[in-house]
Formats: sequence, structure tokens, C-alpha cells
Amino acid sequence: MDIDAWIWWLIGAVGLGIPLVLTAMPEFGMLAVGAVAGAVTAALGFGIVAQVVVFAVVSVALIAVVRPVAARHRDGRPGLATGVDALKGRQAVVLERVDGQGGRIKLAGEVWSARTLDTGQSFEPGEQVDVVDIDGATAVVM
Repeated sequence: MDIDAWIWWLIGAVGLGIPLVLTAMPEFGMLAVGAVAGAVTAALGFGIVAQVVVFAVVSVALIAVVRPVAARHRDGRPGLATGVDALKGRQAVVLERVDGQGGRIKLAGEVWSARTLDTGQSFEPGEQVDVVDIDGATAVVM
């Protein structure tokens, strides 16, 4: 039984698609697309040298062009701060005197225990403070 070359290329593309799904490495997908391009070249009647050249050119072009664009797109997005990280840098209102020993503030609509970053500093009720850190369930303010 003689199988046409284009079928071998498609089998190779499927073989490259399996690790793509299992490892989530997009490079395997780009190689699979190169194998499909090799299959199209074989179906059009070109020889094995042309098939391998098309596979190599398409695969390398995709890796060289698409991968950096995707990486730039992924890295360019600002990170979404959640949890206590979202509270750092926000302003709060002092409810009870805050000093190095403790106190209470209203932060993001909730009452938090707080202490000052500088133990010698204190804030009176009604003053605005900046949250610089969250230490457990205590906001560190200045």
C-alpha cells in the first residue's frame, strides 16, 4: 500500500498538534502549520525538496514573526491587582487614632486595623492616610 506524501505531512501535522495540546507550547502549533503547508505543496505535485523547504520556511517564519508579537502582546498588558495588592497605594480615612501601636481606618468601604509605618508618627480621626502595605489583617499607613 503506497500512501501519498501529502498524507504523511498531515499525519506529521497531527503528530505535532498532540504535544501542542498536551504542553500548551505554541511552537508545536506553528510547526504543525508548516507541516500542513508541506502537505499542500505535496498535493500540488512538487517534489520532496520543495515540500521540506516550504515546511521549513513556513515554520521558521511563524516562529520568527508570530512568537515575538504574541510575547509582546502578553507582556504588554497591565497586571490586574487583586486582594490585598489592590489595596496598596489607596487612600483611607482615620476613624480612631493611628500610631505605631494600632488604630482604625476606613479603607475601601471597610473598617481595618492599622498602624503607622513610622512608629513615631500618628494620625488623628478624619485625616487622610496612604496605605503602603498590608501586614496580615493590619494596614500599614503613612
